[in-house]
Amino acid sequence: MSRRTTAIAASLFVLVFGAPFITGCTNPLAINYYNSGVKKYEKGDYEGAIVDYTKALEINPQDADSYENRGVAKNNLEDYQGAMTDYTKALQIDPESVIAYFNRGNTKISLGDYQGAITDYTKALEIDPQDAISYANRGFAKSESKDYRGAIADYNKAIEIDPQNANTYINRGISREILNDLPGACSDWKKAVDLGDELPTKWVKKQC
Repeated sequence: MSRRTTAIAASLFVLVFGAPFITGCTNPLAINYYNSGVKKYEKGDYEGAIVDYTKALEINPQDADSYENRGVAKNNLEDYQGAMTDYTKALQIDPESVIAYFNRGNTKISLGDYQGAITDYTKALEIDPQDAISYANRGFAKSESKDYRGAIADYNKAIEIDPQNANTYINRGISREILNDLPGACSDWKKAVDLGDELPTKWVKKQC
Protein backbone atom coordinates (compact mmCIF):
# COMPACT_ATOMS: atom_id res chain seq x y z
CA MET A 1 0.00 0.00 0.00
CA SER A 2 1.46 3.38 -0.98
CA ARG A 3 1.96 6.19 1.51
CA ARG A 4 -0.80 8.22 -0.18
CA THR A 5 -3.23 5.31 -0.07
CA THR A 6 -2.36 4.69 3.56
CA ALA A 7 -3.12 8.31 4.38
CA ILE A 8 -6.47 8.09 2.61
CA ALA A 9 -7.39 4.99 4.58
CA ALA A 10 -6.15 6.11 7.96
CA SER A 11 -6.08 9.85 8.26
CA LEU A 12 -8.39 11.63 5.87
CA PHE A 13 -11.66 12.85 7.32
CA VAL A 14 -14.51 12.18 9.67
CA LEU A 15 -18.19 12.38 8.87
CA VAL A 16 -20.05 14.73 11.18
CA PHE A 17 -23.33 13.48 12.59
CA GLY A 18 -26.18 15.98 12.91
CA ALA A 19 -28.09 17.01 16.01
CA PRO A 20 -28.22 14.13 18.53
CA PHE A 21 -31.86 14.89 19.22
CA ILE A 22 -34.25 16.77 17.02
CA THR A 23 -34.74 20.43 17.85
CA GLY A 24 -37.14 22.68 15.92
CA CYS A 25 -40.04 20.21 15.58
CA THR A 26 -43.12 19.92 17.78
CA ASN A 27 -44.66 16.77 16.29
CA PRO A 28 -44.14 13.98 18.87
CA LEU A 29 -44.23 11.20 16.28
CA ALA A 30 -41.62 12.88 14.09
CA ILE A 31 -39.43 13.42 17.15
CA ASN A 32 -39.76 9.76 18.11
CA TYR A 33 -38.79 8.56 14.63
CA TYR A 34 -35.83 10.94 14.53
CA ASN A 35 -34.54 9.89 17.94
CA SER A 36 -35.04 6.23 17.03
CA GLY A 37 -32.96 6.86 13.92
CA VAL A 38 -30.18 8.34 16.06
CA LYS A 39 -30.15 5.29 18.34
CA LYS A 40 -30.12 2.85 15.42
CA TYR A 41 -27.30 4.77 13.75
CA GLU A 42 -25.23 4.71 16.92
CA LYS A 43 -25.66 0.90 17.03
CA GLY A 44 -24.48 0.59 13.42
CA ASP A 45 -27.95 -0.17 12.03
CA TYR A 46 -27.69 2.31 9.17
CA GLU A 47 -30.53 0.80 7.14
CA GLY A 48 -32.85 0.98 10.14
CA ALA A 49 -31.78 4.57 10.78
CA ILE A 50 -32.60 5.50 7.18
CA VAL A 51 -36.09 4.02 7.57
CA ASP A 52 -36.71 6.06 10.71
CA TYR A 53 -35.36 9.32 9.28
CA THR A 54 -37.52 8.78 6.20
CA LYS A 55 -40.60 8.39 8.40
CA ALA A 56 -39.67 11.54 10.31
CA LEU A 57 -39.36 13.42 7.01
CA GLU A 58 -42.74 12.17 5.81
CA ILE A 59 -44.21 13.94 8.84
CA ASN A 60 -41.87 16.95 8.86
CA PRO A 61 -40.40 17.42 5.35
CA GLN A 62 -38.62 20.66 6.34
CA ASP A 63 -36.33 19.05 8.92
CA ALA A 64 -32.75 19.66 7.76
CA ASP A 65 -31.33 17.55 10.62
CA SER A 66 -33.14 14.43 9.41
CA TYR A 67 -31.83 14.96 5.89
CA GLU A 68 -28.30 15.48 7.20
CA ASN A 69 -28.35 12.39 9.39
CA ARG A 70 -29.98 10.24 6.72
CA GLY A 71 -27.24 11.41 4.37
CA VAL A 72 -24.55 10.24 6.81
CA ALA A 73 -26.24 6.83 7.13
CA LYS A 74 -26.45 6.50 3.33
CA ASN A 75 -22.81 7.51 3.00
CA ASN A 76 -21.82 4.79 5.45
CA LEU A 77 -23.64 2.30 3.22
CA GLU A 78 -21.72 3.71 0.21
CA ASP A 79 -24.91 5.12 -1.30
CA TYR A 80 -23.01 8.25 -2.23
CA GLN A 81 -25.53 9.65 -4.68
CA GLY A 82 -28.31 9.21 -2.14
CA ALA A 83 -26.19 10.95 0.49
CA MET A 84 -25.48 13.83 -1.89
CA THR A 85 -29.19 14.25 -2.55
CA ASP A 86 -29.95 14.41 1.18
CA TYR A 87 -27.18 16.91 1.93
CA THR A 88 -28.33 19.10 -0.94
CA LYS A 89 -31.91 19.00 0.34
CA ALA A 90 -30.71 19.91 3.84
CA LEU A 91 -28.91 22.93 2.37
CA GLN A 92 -32.04 24.04 0.53
CA ILE A 93 -33.76 24.13 3.91
CA ASP A 94 -30.80 25.49 5.90
CA PRO A 95 -28.24 27.22 3.63
CA GLU A 96 -26.01 27.94 6.65
CA SER A 97 -25.47 24.30 7.63
CA VAL A 98 -21.74 23.71 8.05
CA ILE A 99 -22.46 20.03 8.68
CA ALA A 100 -24.21 19.57 5.35
CA TYR A 101 -21.47 21.35 3.38
CA PHE A 102 -18.75 19.43 5.24
CA ASN A 103 -20.36 16.03 4.77
CA ARG A 104 -21.25 16.69 1.13
CA GLY A 105 -17.59 17.58 0.61
CA ASN A 106 -16.59 14.26 2.18
CA THR A 107 -18.95 12.36 -0.10
CA LYS A 108 -17.62 14.20 -3.14
CA ILE A 109 -14.13 13.03 -2.16
CA SER A 110 -15.45 9.47 -2.08
CA LEU A 111 -16.75 10.04 -5.61
CA GLY A 112 -13.43 11.52 -6.78
CA ASP A 113 -14.93 14.99 -7.27
CA TYR A 114 -12.12 16.90 -5.59
CA GLN A 115 -12.97 20.30 -7.05
CA GLY A 116 -16.55 19.92 -5.89
CA ALA A 117 -15.30 18.95 -2.44
CA ILE A 118 -13.07 22.02 -2.32
CA THR A 119 -16.09 24.18 -3.14
CA ASP A 120 -18.14 22.65 -0.32
CA TYR A 121 -15.37 22.92 2.28
CA THR A 122 -14.85 26.54 1.22
CA LYS A 123 -18.57 27.22 1.81
CA ALA A 124 -18.33 25.57 5.24
CA LEU A 125 -15.36 27.77 6.09
CA GLU A 126 -17.16 30.92 4.99
CA ILE A 127 -19.78 30.09 7.62
CA ASP A 128 -17.33 28.85 10.28
CA PRO A 129 -13.77 30.05 9.61
CA GLN A 130 -12.52 28.24 12.74
CA ASP A 131 -13.44 24.75 11.50
CA ALA A 132 -10.06 23.01 11.50
CA ILE A 133 -11.35 19.77 9.98
CA SER A 134 -12.78 21.60 6.95
CA TYR A 135 -9.34 23.15 6.39
CA ALA A 136 -7.68 19.73 6.76
CA ASN A 137 -10.10 18.03 4.38
CA ARG A 138 -9.88 20.85 1.85
CA GLY A 139 -6.13 20.43 2.05
CA PHE A 140 -6.51 16.75 1.26
CA ALA A 141 -8.78 17.51 -1.71
CA LYS A 142 -6.21 20.03 -2.98
CA SER A 143 -3.47 17.44 -2.59
CA GLU A 144 -5.49 14.95 -4.63
CA SER A 145 -5.84 17.69 -7.24
CA LYS A 146 -2.01 18.03 -7.18
CA ASP A 147 -2.19 21.52 -5.67
CA TYR A 148 0.33 20.60 -2.99
CA ARG A 149 1.23 24.15 -2.00
CA GLY A 150 -2.45 24.98 -1.60
CA ALA A 151 -2.85 21.81 0.45
CA ILE A 152 0.01 22.80 2.76
CA ALA A 153 -1.53 26.26 3.25
CA ASP A 154 -4.77 24.63 4.37
CA TYR A 155 -2.98 22.16 6.64
CA ASN A 156 -1.09 25.10 8.17
CA LYS A 157 -4.38 26.81 8.98
CA ALA A 158 -5.88 23.60 10.38
CA ILE A 159 -2.85 23.15 12.65
CA GLU A 160 -3.02 26.77 13.75
CA ILE A 161 -6.60 26.16 14.93
CA ASP A 162 -6.08 22.62 16.25
CA PRO A 163 -2.40 21.79 16.85
CA GLN A 164 -3.22 18.42 18.45
CA ASN A 165 -4.59 16.59 15.38
CA ALA A 166 -1.96 14.06 14.30
CA ASN A 167 -3.76 13.32 11.02
CA THR A 168 -3.15 16.83 9.76
CA TYR A 169 0.58 16.56 10.42
CA ILE A 170 0.67 13.21 8.58
CA ASN A 171 -1.01 14.61 5.49
CA ARG A 172 1.01 17.85 5.51
CA GLY A 173 4.12 15.70 5.70
CA ILE A 174 3.04 13.74 2.65
CA SER A 175 2.51 16.95 0.66
CA ARG A 176 5.88 18.25 1.81
CA GLU A 177 7.56 15.01 0.77
CA ILE A 178 6.02 15.27 -2.70
CA LEU A 179 7.48 18.79 -2.97
CA ASN A 180 10.91 17.38 -2.00
CA ASP A 181 10.84 19.02 1.43
CA LEU A 182 11.97 15.92 3.31
CA PRO A 183 13.09 17.79 6.45
CA GLY A 184 9.63 19.37 6.68
CA ALA A 185 7.96 16.01 6.08
CA CYS A 186 10.08 14.35 8.77
CA SER A 187 9.26 17.11 11.23
CA ASP A 188 5.54 16.60 10.62
CA TRP A 189 5.68 12.82 10.88
CA LYS A 190 7.70 13.00 14.10
CA LYS A 191 5.12 15.39 15.53
CA ALA A 192 2.32 12.98 14.59
CA VAL A 193 4.17 10.18 16.40
CA ASP A 194 4.62 12.43 19.43
CA LEU A 195 0.86 12.97 19.40
CA GLY A 196 0.29 9.22 19.58
CA ASP A 197 -0.18 8.15 15.95
CA GLU A 198 2.11 5.24 15.07
CA LEU A 199 1.31 5.28 11.34
CA PRO A 200 4.34 7.35 10.23
CA THR A 201 6.82 5.60 12.56
CA LYS A 202 8.24 3.43 9.79
CA TRP A 203 8.53 6.47 7.47
CA VAL A 204 10.59 8.27 10.11
CA LYS A 205 12.87 5.26 10.59
CA LYS A 206 13.35 4.80 6.86
CA GLN A 207 13.74 8.39 5.66
CA CYS A 208 14.47 10.73 8.55
